[in-house]
Amino acid sequence: MVSLGSIAIGVSVFEFLAVLKVVLTVIKNGAYNFYGSLSVDYLGAVIIMILVLVSAMASAYSVGYLKIEMEKKIIGFSRARQYFILLHLFILAMFFAIMTTNPMLMWIAIEATTLSTAFLISFYNKPSAIEAAWKYLIINSIGLLLGFFGILLFLYPFASGGFQGLVSWQALSAGAAAFDPFITKIAFIFIIVGFGTKVGFVPMHTWLPEAHSKAPAPISSLLSGVLLNVAFLAVLRFKGVTDLAIGQAFSRNLFIFFGLLSIVVEGFFIFIQKNYKRMLAYSSIEHMGVAALGFGFGGAGAFAGLMHLIYHSLAKSALFLSAGNILLKYSSTKMENVKGMIKVLPLTGILFFISFLTLAGVPPFGIFITEFSILSAGVSAHPLPVIIALLAFVLVFAGILKHVVMMEFGEAREEIPKGEAGTLMVAPIIILVAFLITFSFYMPEAARILLHNATLNY
Repeated sequence: MVSLGSIAIGVSVFEFLAVLKVVLTVIKNGAYNFYGSLSVDYLGAVIIMILVLVSAMASAYSVGYLKIEMEKKIIGFSRARQYFILLHLFILAMFFAIMTTNPMLMWIAIEATTLSTAFLISFYNKPSAIEAAWKYLIINSIGLLLGFFGILLFLYPFASGGFQGLVSWQALSAGAAAFDPFITKIAFIFIIVGFGTKVGFVPMHTWLPEAHSKAPAPISSLLSGVLLNVAFLAVLRFKGVTDLAIGQAFSRNLFIFFGLLSIVVEGFFIFIQKNYKRMLAYSSIEHMGVAALGFGFGGAGAFAGLMHLIYHSLAKSALFLSAGNILLKYSSTKMENVKGMIKVLPLTGILFFISFLTLAGVPPFGIFITEFSILSAGVSAHPLPVIIALLAFVLVFAGILKHVVMMEFGEAREEIPKGEAGTLMVAPIIILVAFLITFSFYMPEAARILLHNATLNY
């Protein structure tokens, strides 16, 4: 287990340093071109930086997490080995999806994430976990099949024109002015429904609470903190092409519709939840809706929407890793069985509380700023959606506060031992929360330039 953990951490460090070089090159030159059809632009640089940071923390956490599960005889060494193989296949597929310049290859990579994570969701071989994995596999495969049909509609003009080779995003954008407006609208509807299934937009979201609540904690952090962003990136790529073909109004209205629907519906689900991992999963759907609303409003709203994805990834990853500590300590995912966290798991309890305050949009943390900026961007042109979203935010805040206060305080059962599980179980959470707090109060100028350029056309 030690050697597996060392390899996993070593790979994560290498990935982080390599991606840092790529991102710095993108900031300087506008893009980083690899061999063939692999390249990273401004928007890709933002998503890939989230990926490498969260995956590094999840990999490090996994070492301590699986070590405890092996000591408890929950899993054996062979299962731990399978876990790390599937984990890095999952991460590799997300890297490829971000870097490829071809929409069809991106679709293949995102479908590959479905296959690798299905085995990770059913990792414990419990009936409920297997059911969640099948639900995840079927719903996402159907959704991505619809997305595939949308891609074919976008690529059809190139096939009929005798285009040779792989069609890149650049070629799609260059030829967008000649696209048939009606076909383009139909194609984008298939895209936003198909890839939106992977993002977790309502009503295509039903797989998400099941999958996130049954997967091991580090995998849940990657599913919620990274994979949803990768699928969101796919939708944004096609939004850019659609906007060049028919203008921005059509795609923006669809983003506002799915964003607002996701915020409102999941606000009610969060309020009535009894399982803290499911609550975190429903919160992910709500925050994807917030980001979609920002891109729907456009301009400053798009900039805030991309920042919102960053803050959500950091906070939600920290929360799912914290949830792993809670599960190991309390042996339950029911909130009614979790009391006195602040005494039983003092450090995890504090980090959990800070992350939840951030997620609930409490000032002065970053998500408060992004939500305020998104609503400000849309208040003049879209007053009704802004009012509805604001009321939904109040509902979400009330629900989260009710649940977290119940878990953090109160009297814990006497038989539950006090204390953290180990350094590797806490250090990744501290690092994520440190980034979250730092970026809430200070954003480096290079990062601001990157975010500005990434949302320039949205």
